[in-house]
Amino acid sequence: MATRATPGNTRRQALQRMAAAMPAPWLAPTAGAAMALGLTQTASAQSTTPAAPVVLTVAAYPAIDQIIKAALPAWRQRHPEVEVKIVSREFVDHHTAMTTALSTGVHLPDLMTLEVGYVGRFAQGGGLTDLRAQPFDINRFAKLWVPYTLAQATGRSGAIVAAPGDIGPGTLLYRTDVLSRAGVDPAEMIRSWDSYVAAGERIKARTGAYLVANARDIKDVLIRTGIPPGDGLYFDAQSRVLVNSPRIVRAFELARTVRQRKLDARVVIWSSDWSEGFKRGKLATQMSGAWLAGHLNTWLAPDTRGLWRASPLPEGVQVAFGGTFFALPRKAAPERKALAWELLQLLTLAPAQQLAAFKSQDAFPALVSTHDDPFFDEPIAFLGGQTARQGWRDSARKITAVSVHKQDAFADEVINTELDKVLDQGKDIATALADAERLLARRALR
Repeated sequence: MATRATPGNTRRQALQRMAAAMPAPWLAPTAGAAMALGLTQTASAQSTTPAAPVVLTVAAYPAIDQIIKAALPAWRQRHPEVEVKIVSREFVDHHTAMTTALSTGVHLPDLMTLEVGYVGRFAQGGGLTDLRAQPFDINRFAKLWVPYTLAQATGRSGAIVAAPGDIGPGTLLYRTDVLSRAGVDPAEMIRSWDSYVAAGERIKARTGAYLVANARDIKDVLIRTGIPPGDGLYFDAQSRVLVNSPRIVRAFELARTVRQRKLDARVVIWSSDWSEGFKRGKLATQMSGAWLAGHLNTWLAPDTRGLWRASPLPEGVQVAFGGTFFALPRKAAPERKALAWELLQLLTLAPAQQLAAFKSQDAFPALVSTHDDPFFDEPIAFLGGQTARQGWRDSARKITAVSVHKQDAFADEVINTELDKVLDQGKDIATALADAERLLARRALR
């Protein structure tokens, strides 16, 4: 039944609008962070004696759970009466659990974290709150984040279902000792993709090290370059399949060249062989997000400190690798949604929290106002004193938006399967992409 527009309702709505325009205490303006305003103050924030204890449930995966935990002292200053319960699962288990929760409406958290690869799938499903609507009005914050991020959380209907926490500007990490022994100039190596492969041949011949961990890494970068505005990786705005396109053909061809010349170690990312390759100097380069430098430093290969450097990707291409978003399940408890929205804003709009996550977890901030912080100018010991964050910041500003589609994750599986057939079984590229195109066309509108 519709609510009558009584004077009481009108006053309550006016108070809510006034509260929404007021800055929260943890977002007091600081140098380089003047845009810290607009957080919604909830009725619970004004209450000193809540009727009952309130528990806010947040679902997350490793590293992000620690970022949320670190933000809780600031949260408690504002809401000492609200307990935040963090439910953490391993990465894949987390997203499987969120898929089930959204489809069944059971065991829904108040706030969930999502890796960007899953956002497109969930954006089309209707299970997440459209943050364009009142009282959220997320578009008022759009200019505060790196420009391409909100597009990653926008469905075909225009609904914006998540807010960005961190991003992964692409970079090429390379071993200086390996390149030196091979007589390879880093600038020459990244001039073009052909020179990158040629450098890999010299590296392999003179040092025995591989250019890349897996030829698939080449494909993952090249398919993300040269995408026209409005198109996605595999589908256009009308869900037409884009698989048989020059950029994907080129990606397959270059990956096949790398495999045929035995320049990849044929190991899978995150495997023990992958990490051993870093530790033993068997992998000369790795294309990834800027966050990988932190992982190498803290747990993947800490003994290689000082041997790595960062550079732009070959041909200066600009792509994003990963990123974390925060979303509100549409069917979560309505009485806690305002609190969940406030916590989401603390995690995505508070400069102090974004910088703390960057410093502790290498979560590159999506919040533009943080990018003027002196931390970006500090040398990175693991990278031999290189001030690499400056380059990553510049890259983040140049990355363009790529539209998402609910079948992107499925398309990734199909494309990777067909590429493996090309690399391992000698399947013709044209045939492989034609087969992928037929399969994706059947799924595009589901």
